Amino acid sequence: MLIWFVVLYLMLSIGIGLYVATRVHTAKDFAVAGRHLPLPVVTATVFATWFGAEAVFGVSATFVKDGLRGVVADPFGSSLCLIIAGFFFAKKLYKLNILTLGDYFRLRYNRTVEVLTTLCIVASYLGWVSAQIKALGLVFNVVTNGFVNQTAGMILGATIVLTYTTFGGMLSVAILDFVQMGVIMGGMLYIGYIVSGLTGGVELVVNHASAAGKLDFFPPPDPWQWLTFLGAWMTMMLGSIPQQDVFQRITSAKTATIAIWGSILGGTIYFCFTFVPMFIAYSATLIDPELFTGLLESDSQLVLPTLVLQHTPVFAQAIFFGAVLSAIMSCSSATLLAPSVAFSENIVRGFFPGMGDHQFLRVMRITIVCFTAVVLGFALYSNASIFKMVENAYKVTLAGAFVPLFFGAFWKRATTQGALAAIFGGLAAWILVELLVGEASLVPPQLIGLGVSMLGMVAGSLLPQWVGHATPAADIHAALHHRAAAETHHAAEHPHHH
Repeated sequence: MLIWFVVLYLMLSIGIGLYVATRVHTAKDFAVAGRHLPLPVVTATVFATWFGAEAVFGVSATFVKDGLRGVVADPFGSSLCLIIAGFFFAKKLYKLNILTLGDYFRLRYNRTVEVLTTLCIVASYLGWVSAQIKALGLVFNVVTNGFVNQTAGMILGATIVLTYTTFGGMLSVAILDFVQMGVIMGGMLYIGYIVSGLTGGVELVVNHASAAGKLDFFPPPDPWQWLTFLGAWMTMMLGSIPQQDVFQRITSAKTATIAIWGSILGGTIYFCFTFVPMFIAYSATLIDPELFTGLLESDSQLVLPTLVLQHTPVFAQAIFFGAVLSAIMSCSSATLLAPSVAFSENIVRGFFPGMGDHQFLRVMRITIVCFTAVVLGFALYSNASIFKMVENAYKVTLAGAFVPLFFGAFWKRATTQGALAAIFGGLAAWILVELLVGEASLVPPQLIGLGVSMLGMVAGSLLPQWVGHATPAADIHAALHHRAAAETHHAAEHPHHH
């Protein structure tokens, strides 16, 4: 019964995705949904950026083990990332009318910086998408009661997501996010309601967690523990700002105001809503302490699905797994799309400047297929937990791409030489500390990378120039404003093309 419900749900999702795909005609439709999404859809798609495997399985399991302090990266860091992106970057980036973050790096600095930062961004997605694929394998395995093993589940899940993402791009992703957000929120709240009935009410669970010290957020007054705590927080909060999927969702909005508010609202709803799976997972330890303490030792990611399968009616199970699949699919479709668009636009296109729009669309679709294959391989052979995979994903962009983006937008004197020093210095420092000291490092390696990256940016920009100057942010805006006006004029003269 449960299996058929899930199959039906998946077929419906693919159907919607493929139907929407019939409206994708240009590379811009594919990459940023033609830039005409309204506020509710932008809010839903920003919420779905993060509400995936790790929010449902990873965060909830980590919370049961380590309390609020353990989940500082997500939801605290990740929701703040969306809010900061909305306040500080949405308007600046939206006005530029570009497809990718790499375009920004090329306009602000040069082609070399564009390629290096794009490679950082693409690399950071490996762990992130693998976590989603891994979770799809987990869900298929649990739903079919072991009939589909995790490996087959991962392959199946990857194929489904690949199908509608390859055809529909950002438009399919956004519309499905909107539909799936309803399912996710309704489903999770319903399960929460059932579970609170089993435990004797929300207040009882909260008091129990509080007594167990699970609600203590700040670490004890030990400087090294604070550094680790801040490291986890900042990796997610700042490292995920230079991310193509965050950027893509913001720039798919109809207007700059919608871009700002969609990002802030999406981040806020995400923050509040992540506590629902945390509450459900923690309740599990009260409902059946023996079973769930055992699961926490062996595979903590199974706590939530096991609770739902053993203690709720079939209808609730169907809703829960439908919601989880929605969350993971909407997360993984966009995270497959983002690096593929970035790679096609900022690396492949540079070698074939004369490429037409239809050829470019084909290149993006081929890249998605290749990237999915790489990610699937990575997911099948990696032993990291879902939460760890996600947390590690952003170390690359924190050390290599955050400083050029931030200083490029807010510091007039940032130069290409500074950007290159920031990228090489940040990545080299982070990788060296990670390799030589690793876990034993008192300061988290990615924070050292961030510090060196900032030093490189300031020193490189202020020292005499060996590499070409950069275009100040103000000039980019002027040039692009001119380009956008020309495009609008062209569109007005040739309406039948659009």
